[in-house]
Amino acid sequence: MVSIQQAKQHTIEHNVDFIKKAKDLKPTLIRDIIYPSHIVEVIRNDDAVHGWEVKKKEKASSLSSQTYGKGDQFILDFGTHQVGYIKMKVTPIGSPPDAPLHLKLTFGEMPIEMAEPFSTYSGWISSSWLQEETMHIDALPNNIELSRRYSFRYVKVEVLDTSTKYKVTFDDMQCHTVTSANPSDVPSFPHKDELIHTIDKVSMKTLQDCMQEVFEDGPKRDRRLWLGDLRLQALANYKTFQNNDLVKRCLYLFAGVTNTNGQVAANLFISPKLIPDDTYLFDYSLLFVTTLHDYYFYVKDENTLKDLWRTAYQQIEIALTRLNEQHVVQDSETWWSFIDWNDDLNKQAASQAILIYAIKHAIKLAEVLEDEKVTCLKQKLKEITEATKRHLWDKDKKFFISGENRQVSWASQIWMVLAEVLGPKENNELLHRLLSEKPEIGITTPYMYHYLVEALLLVNEKEKAVEQIKTYWGEMVKDGADTFWELYNPKNKSFSPYGSPLINSYCHAWSCTPTYFIREYNM
Repeated sequence: MVSIQQAKQHTIEHNVDFIKKAKDLKPTLIRDIIYPSHIVEVIRNDDAVHGWEVKKKEKASSLSSQTYGKGDQFILDFGTHQVGYIKMKVTPIGSPPDAPLHLKLTFGEMPIEMAEPFSTYSGWISSSWLQEETMHIDALPNNIELSRRYSFRYVKVEVLDTSTKYKVTFDDMQCHTVTSANPSDVPSFPHKDELIHTIDKVSMKTLQDCMQEVFEDGPKRDRRLWLGDLRLQALANYKTFQNNDLVKRCLYLFAGVTNTNGQVAANLFISPKLIPDDTYLFDYSLLFVTTLHDYYFYVKDENTLKDLWRTAYQQIEIALTRLNEQHVVQDSETWWSFIDWNDDLNKQAASQAILIYAIKHAIKLAEVLEDEKVTCLKQKLKEITEATKRHLWDKDKKFFISGENRQVSWASQIWMVLAEVLGPKENNELLHRLLSEKPEIGITTPYMYHYLVEALLLVNEKEKAVEQIKTYWGEMVKDGADTFWELYNPKNKSFSPYGSPLINSYCHAWSCTPTYFIREYNM
């Protein structure tokens, strides 16, 4: 089990003006009704992801002609990933119902969730994220409407009990989907490469299903606004749905509930009221700066920039307090920086690079505002960049090293390239060396793969960037992804940092950025 950050003293400063602006930007959700396409079964296939595959049995339209009693079950396939609310009609067949109908519904984004009992889950995050609902229905016939929103493609319906005198039929099963993304707003982008075209579509579907009243990290889990995810979702949004007010709303939400030091939380709870989590991450706080930077340069909303500049600058100030006398981020077991889901990853060097990356974005914003802080920022940038080359660059290994064990990782090199600590030629050589030598401490998430692709594009390696997208996200497509996943390790496709792939999110915000790359760089 990983350690959990829990603040002992968690005092929040509420900026009423910012919170009101965010509230005024709350979107109206777009609704649709989707019907299942097939009744299916899940069968064992060791060559499939997680060892399970779906096989069609018959059209879903045949459901109403079938009866189900105690111990019976069926699985419906809605054709693609859905986020919304289930409705259905249940009718008794036989004698008048002399006992309640006891029903269990299980929702799954992947076949494994239909095949393996949730009772087998023993991971370290709460099993309450596993999507199932048990109910007693006293009055029949009845129109059932579930009040909880679910994220799924498959629904398993189990009749736990009726009585010996009656059975039931199911009819008019439907999902009332919700999203704040309007597909009609997406500019057409036909592509002659079929795989790239499919990756683009799946990326947009991923983003669409995560766009709710905020940019959620995942509609299954955590159903929350996370800063690291927001930065990537916003980039994809600018090139697709262009719901820029949703980005603006999320920025104001983060700035509206900082701690007493002015630091933004790593994630926010939105309902029943706005609450910042007591998790604060070094890298995520700095990504507030880059997200504001991206928003301004795409939207040119100077009023919002003026409002939020102080919050952005505070993230730099707070991060600078983490530097030691050598101007290097202090590495210890008492601090938190995400970078990637890898327990073996030392995060010092990558965090140092993200600080440089954020300062460079802050300088551009300060120049727009003609803020005198630009002088201080440039001086700090010079000091930290020189210290990085002096203390974290290994001339013999020709890699950046991290931590007391001088670890060489993919994440450290990628972020140092993005921070442009070295010159263009040296950056290009560093990435070529990385791809050739393949250090053991690799990448585990689409989140970090995004930054690998971004780094390749920065050094003008567009073909290699396309290759990474087709190899990584394309492999997910080949493995059946209709939305892109939170975690994907091609060498271990059942990888889960939580203890089981059952609880992984298979529609996850930080995996949606191929559509940004494809459209921004005309891939």
